[in-house]
Amino acid sequence: MTTTDQRPATLADIVDGAPQSGRPGPDELPGAPAAGRKSRYAAAVLVLGLTLAVGFFAGRAGGPAGPARPAAAGALAHANHGPGGLEVSRDGWTLTVDDAKLRAGKPGELVFRITGPDGVALTDFQVVHERQLHLILVGRDLSGYQHVHPEMSPDGTWRVMITPAAPGPLRAIADFWPAGAAAGTTLGIDLPVPGRYAAEELAPPEETVLVDGYTVTLDGGLRAGESNQVLVWLGRDGQPVNDLQLHLGAYGHLVALRQGDLAYLHVHPAAASQPSSVVAFGVTVPSAGTYRLFFEFRHLDEVRVAAFTVVV
Repeated sequence: MTTTDQRPATLADIVDGAPQSGRPGPDELPGAPAAGRKSRYAAAVLVLGLTLAVGFFAGRAGGPAGPARPAAAGALAHANHGPGGLEVSRDGWTLTVDDAKLRAGKPGELVFRITGPDGVALTDFQVVHERQLHLILVGRDLSGYQHVHPEMSPDGTWRVMITPAAPGPLRAIADFWPAGAAAGTTLGIDLPVPGRYAAEELAPPEETVLVDGYTVTLDGGLRAGESNQVLVWLGRDGQPVNDLQLHLGAYGHLVALRQGDLAYLHVHPAAASQPSSVVAFGVTVPSAGTYRLFFEFRHLDEVRVAAFTVVV
């Protein structure tokens, strides 16, 4: 990811391939691989299309292109609420863990509820991105990322089998929207995983990572407190991946976690009427710091995750 530019690349930059307001053209960007960046930008002209461009700019202007849908509502809730996952209680709701039989490398059951001030479990949730609740699990060192979807029983008890990657503190972040509420809520709690803990060193910032044979590239700078345009490009065997499958109602999802306190941001992509090899996001990080960005995508009936370290 390029973090030294004065502003992130816009679709106008991509289409024109020429300097905009003093910004260098695609081939002049620092660290641009020979022909690689140029070919990605040329591909954007062919695959983004008018629908994506309109949806992206409309989203940056403060609303989705066309009729609102749950994905847009969820994105606005996160935007208005700022980073979440820092508190076990918020907005009158508490993440209550009833049981957590967790061991490194072994499947174990996590049982929890979302309880109100009276201790009664919440049972009525709004569906956002095809699920009533999204659960993010990650080590305090930002390793072992998982995005899972527990099952709820009628009494409001959630259950899910998880396999922690390593011993140590495991952060659980529950992202949900109570029915009838004006916005979604995100709660977080640390779960102990017994064993000797050795924190993994965070991977250095890299623009391109390899995931199961896929080349995933992150383009666009991040500046704290500003809406930043971020593009994620996907290739495989030297060719663009133009046939992404919908994953939770979209062609990709982006979760950002801040190193240290693990402040959580779930960013949704610009609306697209058809898949392409590039997914566009509008990202606002709340402060300077080091972030780990997890890009989730579905292809050939399997969900994969590409992780990037970004210093703001």
